Amino acid sequence: MAQFRSILPPVELPIMPLREVVMFPRSISPLFVGREASIKSIENAVEHYERQIFLVTQRDSSLNKPSDADLFEVGTVSRILQLLRLPDGTIKVLFEGLYRALWKLSTPAFPESSVPTEVNEACQTAMVSPLDEEDGPREEASAVIRAVLESMDEYAKFNKKLTPEVLHVIATNAEPGKLADAVIPHLKTKYLKKQEVLEAVSGVLRLELVLELLQSEISIAGVETRIKNRVKTQMERNQREYYLNEQIKAIHKEMGREEDPQVELNELERRLHEKNMPVEARERALREVKKMRQMPTSSAEYTVVRNYVDWVLDLPWNALKDTVIDIENARAILNADHFGLDKPKERILEYLAVQKLVNKLKGPILCLVGPPGVGKTSLAKSVARATEREFIRLSLGGVRDEAEVRGHRRTYVGALPGKIIQSLKRVSSNNPLFCLDEIDKMSMDFRGDPSSALLEVLDPEQNYAFSDHYLDMDYDLSRIFFITTANSLQSIPLPLQDRMEIIKLPGYLETEKSSIGKHFLLPKQIEAHGLTGKNLRLSDNALLEIIRTYTREAGVRGLEREVAAICRKAAMQIVTLDDTNKQVNVTCQNLSQFLGVKKYRHGEQESDPHIGVCTGLAYTELGGELLLVETALMPGTGKVSTTGKLGEVMTESAQAALSYIRSRSDIFGLRPDFHKEIDIHIHVPEGATPKDGPSAGITLATSLVSALLGIPVRNEIAMTGEITLRGRVLPIGGLREKLLAAHRGLISTVIIPKENEKDLKEVPAEILQGMSIFLISHVDEVLPRALLVDPMELFPGRESAVPIYRSLRHIHHVEETSANAAQ
Repeated sequence: MAQFRSILPPVELPIMPLREVVMFPRSISPLFVGREASIKSIENAVEHYERQIFLVTQRDSSLNKPSDADLFEVGTVSRILQLLRLPDGTIKVLFEGLYRALWKLSTPAFPESSVPTEVNEACQTAMVSPLDEEDGPREEASAVIRAVLESMDEYAKFNKKLTPEVLHVIATNAEPGKLADAVIPHLKTKYLKKQEVLEAVSGVLRLELVLELLQSEISIAGVETRIKNRVKTQMERNQREYYLNEQIKAIHKEMGREEDPQVELNELERRLHEKNMPVEARERALREVKKMRQMPTSSAEYTVVRNYVDWVLDLPWNALKDTVIDIENARAILNADHFGLDKPKERILEYLAVQKLVNKLKGPILCLVGPPGVGKTSLAKSVARATEREFIRLSLGGVRDEAEVRGHRRTYVGALPGKIIQSLKRVSSNNPLFCLDEIDKMSMDFRGDPSSALLEVLDPEQNYAFSDHYLDMDYDLSRIFFITTANSLQSIPLPLQDRMEIIKLPGYLETEKSSIGKHFLLPKQIEAHGLTGKNLRLSDNALLEIIRTYTREAGVRGLEREVAAICRKAAMQIVTLDDTNKQVNVTCQNLSQFLGVKKYRHGEQESDPHIGVCTGLAYTELGGELLLVETALMPGTGKVSTTGKLGEVMTESAQAALSYIRSRSDIFGLRPDFHKEIDIHIHVPEGATPKDGPSAGITLATSLVSALLGIPVRNEIAMTGEITLRGRVLPIGGLREKLLAAHRGLISTVIIPKENEKDLKEVPAEILQGMSIFLISHVDEVLPRALLVDPMELFPGRESAVPIYRSLRHIHHVEETSANAAQ
C-alpha cells in the first residue's frame, strides 16, 4: 500500500459515505442523499463547519450502514453549494470537491506515528488530513499531459458532451494532478478504478492511470460506433422497426456469439442428401437452399422458402411402415369389431388376399356406402388395425375449396399443402390407410370443385404422380390404401364413382340390433356408468321394444343412447338407496318408467280390410317401412291430387297407375270417361316424411282399383313393384329391408316383382319363415290376390268385373237392375 503524506494538520469534519460514486477535487457533482446518518452529517456541516464535509466512498455499495472498516482511506473534502429538500424526505445536494484527504481511526491496527483521528460516537465526524501530491520528472509529466490532451480530442469525437469549450477548460490545467481531476469525471468507468486514481500518490501516476482508462474508453467507444454504423446500414436495407433486434445481433456478432446462417443452411443440405426421397424432389429443395444463401435472413421471402424446404424434408417420401396381411387374423378382427355385415367383410378379405399375392397395393379404391351408424368408418379403422397400417381419417363434409385437397400455391400469404399431404406428414409414413369420410357431402363454389381434384387422388393409374399446388412436384400416393365412405351415391359425381368399387352396407336387421345391443352395447354402457352385471338386467323383449318404438334408424347409435339412458336411471336408483347390490330389472311393462312415452309408431298391418287402403313397402336410409296408400273418390271434374309430401317420381307413378286403369276401363266395368265426373285424392300418411321412388306403383294401382270398384284390399298383404302403362311390374331395390319391415309388421303375404327372385337369396331365413312370397310380372296377377273378392268369380264368362259396392253408380256400365241382381 502506498505511503500517504499529509502537509497540513488534521481538521474535524462531518463524514458522509458514498455508494458507487467517487468525488474528485475541483469537480462539481449533484447527489441525492437519503440515508438518515448522511442527512445528519450534511445538516451538521451546514450548521457548524461552514458547509464543509468529508466525502468518502464505501467499499461495498450494498451496505446501508457501513462501518469505518468498510470505507476507503482516501476521500475528498467538499463544500456544499446548494441544498434542496424533496417531498419524499431525501435531499438533493450540489457538492464541490476541494482537496483530497486521509482519515484514519486511532486503533491498534495503525502505528503510533500515524496521524491521530477522533470520531464521535455517532461516527458522523472524523479528523481528516489533506494529502500532499508528489511531482514526478517534468519531461515525463509533459509527455503524459500531451498524451492525455490528444486522447481527449479523440475521445471527444465519440462523446458529444465534450464540447470545444469543455476541452479548452480541461487543457488549462498544466499540473498532472489537476488535469487528472478534470478528466476523470468525464469517463464512464467503474468507481473502483476511479478510487485508484484518487488514491494515487504522484500526480504523474494519477494522470497515467487516467490515460489508461481514457484509452480503454476510446476503444470501447470505437466498438460502439462500429456497432451503430453496422446497425444503421442494416436498418437502411430493411425496415426501421427491426432496429433493436438488429442492434442486438450486431452486439452479439461483435462479441462472437452470433450463429452463422450459413451453418444452418449447410445443415439443411446435409439432411437433404441423407433423406430417402426422389432425386427430383432433392434437387428442387437444394435449388431452394441455394436461393436462401443469396437472401438476407430478415427477408420475408427467406421465411417462405425456409418453410417450403422444411415441408419437403418432413414428408415421408419413401418411408414405408412394415405391413402384415394375415387373412385369418384380419377376419378375426373384423368379426370382433362388427356384428353381421358378412358381404362387406368378405369383399374386404378378398381384396386383402389379392394384395398378399401380388405384393403391391395397386387396385380399386373401396367405397363403403350405407346409412348413418352402420359402422363404415369403424370398419375402415378395423382394416387398418388388421393390416398394421397407420390410420388417417379426413372428413370431407362441407369441403368446397379445391385447395383443401391440392393445397395453395406459394404465391399466397400463409400458403400450405393440401390436407392429404398434411396428413402424411403427421403420420410419418407413406403407406397408411386413408379414410376419406363423408365423400358425398362435398360441394363446390367459385373456389373450385374438390370432387374433381379427388379424381386424380383416387385413380390408381394416376395417383403415383399426384401434384400438390404447394409442393409443385409429383408425389406418389399409389402405396396408400384409400377407403371412402358415403351415405348415398346420388350426390357423388359419376366419374368419381367410376374410380371406386362400391360396397354397400345395409342397415341392421332387428335380430342383428338385438344381438349387438345385448352382447356389446349393454356391457359397454354398464361399465361406462360404473355398474356391474348384477345391478342391471334388461330383458330381450324390452330390448326389442326399444328397437321398435324408441329408435328409428339403420344403425345402432340411437339404440346406444337409449341403453345409456336406462343405465343412468339405474345408477340414480342405486345411489338414492345407497345399495350397491340392488338389481334393477327392465321389462316391457316398466320400460316407459325409464324412457318415457314411446317415440315412434311401430309399423303394423291394418286390423281390418278397407276400401281404397293398400299396404306398400318402402326403403329409406333408416331401413324398411310399411307404407299405407289411401284413395278417396268424390264427385268432381276429373281432378287428381296427391298429398303426403310425395316426390316427383312417386307422383308420376300415381299418374301411370291411373292411366293404366283408364286404358282397361272396359275390363274393370268402368265407363271410358269415368274420370271426368269424379275427383281422385291419393294420400300417403305421415305427411311430414318425404316419400319418393317408383316402387309404390302396384300399391297405387291396387288402391285406385279398390276405390273405383268398391272392393276392400286384404289387410294381411303388402306389395312393392314399379308399374308401366301396360301394367308390367318392374324390379325394385332394397328388397331385404322391405321384407324385414313386412316381417316386423306381421304381414303374412308379400307380392314382389318376379325379376327380384334372385334377391331372395340375400334375405335371412328367419324373415322368410312363415311368410308367403308371390312373384308377379303383371298387375293383372296382383288384383285377384290383393282384393278381398275376385269379381271374375262372381260373373263367370264376363271379361269385365262387376262392382260389389257402388257409391258412385254413374261411372259404371252396368244398369241398376243388373247391379241389384248381382248384389
